[in-house]
Amino acid sequence: MANTIHYNHCPVCGSSDFKNEWQAKDHTVSGESFPIAVCRSCTLAFTQDVPDAASIGPYYKSENYISHSNTAKGVVNSIYHAVRKRTLARKRKLLSAGTGLQQGSLLDVGSGTGAFVQDMQQHGWTVTGLEPDADARNVAKQDYNVSLQDISVFYQLPASSFDAITLWHVMEHVHELQAYVQQLKNLLKDNGRLFIAVPNYTSYDAKWYQEYWAAFDVPRHLYHFSPRSMRTLMEKHGLKVIQYKPMWYDSFYIALLSSKYKNGRTNWFAAAWNGLISNLNALFNVQRCSSVIYVIGK
Repeated sequence: MANTIHYNHCPVCGSSDFKNEWQAKDHTVSGESFPIAVCRSCTLAFTQDVPDAASIGPYYKSENYISHSNTAKGVVNSIYHAVRKRTLARKRKLLSAGTGLQQGSLLDVGSGTGAFVQDMQQHGWTVTGLEPDADARNVAKQDYNVSLQDISVFYQLPASSFDAITLWHVMEHVHELQAYVQQLKNLLKDNGRLFIAVPNYTSYDAKWYQEYWAAFDVPRHLYHFSPRSMRTLMEKHGLKVIQYKPMWYDSFYIALLSSKYKNGRTNWFAAAWNGLISNLNALFNVQRCSSVIYVIGK
C-alpha cells in the first residue's frame, strides 16, 4: 500500500486555514478519488492523501499519459501532437524575448519525451534536460536522439549556471516544493529567467467542469495553482513574477478531456465552446487563462 501525504498546513504559505472543495477522480490510471483542499490565505489548492515520492510512480504508468509515452493514439492525443509543433516555436520565442538571448544555457526540468529539448538544441541552445521517468528518457533517445539525465542530478548542478530554466507543467508534480524552488533560484544566473507553466484552477473552464476538470489530474498533480499562490511561493524565495503569458490551446485540450470525464464521452461542440469562452474570459486578463506561463526573475 502506498504511503500517503496528508497536509495539515498549506504547502505554499503554511496556513492551517483551508477546506476541502472537491473530490476528484483519477481518470487516467487508478480510478481512485482524492480530496482537493483550498487554502483561504494564499488560495493554493492541493490534493490530499497523495502517494509520497517513493510510491507515486505507478500512477504515471499509462499509455494514455502522453508526456511519458509520446502516444498519438486517439483523436485528442493526435490533436495534442499537431498543436505541439506550434507551441514549441512559441516557447522558443518566449525564451529569447524573456532572456534577451538567441542562444544560451538552458535547464529543462521534467523533459518528458524530449521534444522541447531537441527543438532548443537545434536552435543553438546548450540544454540540460532532466526527466525522472526512465521510460520517457528511453523514448526521448529513440524518437528524438536526445539524451536526458535522471532528475536525481538536480541538486548536484552548479550554481548560477543557466540563462533560462523551464518547467512546462512540472511544478504541480514536485513533492519537495519549497526546496525545489530554492534550488531553481540557486541555479539561475543573476539576469536569468525562470519559466513556469501550470494549469490555473481559477479559470473559466475549471469553474465550469468543477471536479471533472481534467487539469486536476489527481494524484499526479499535487498542487493546483492560482496566480496569487504562485506569486506567494516565488516571493518566499526572493523571486518575482515579471510577466504572465497565456497558453491559449490548453483550454481546448483540457475541455475535451473534461467533457469525456464528465459525460462518459466527448461532446466536441460543447467542449470547443467552453474552451473558447474560457479564452475570451482571459483575453484582457491573462491571469484568467486555463494555463499560465509565469516569467520569473530574481
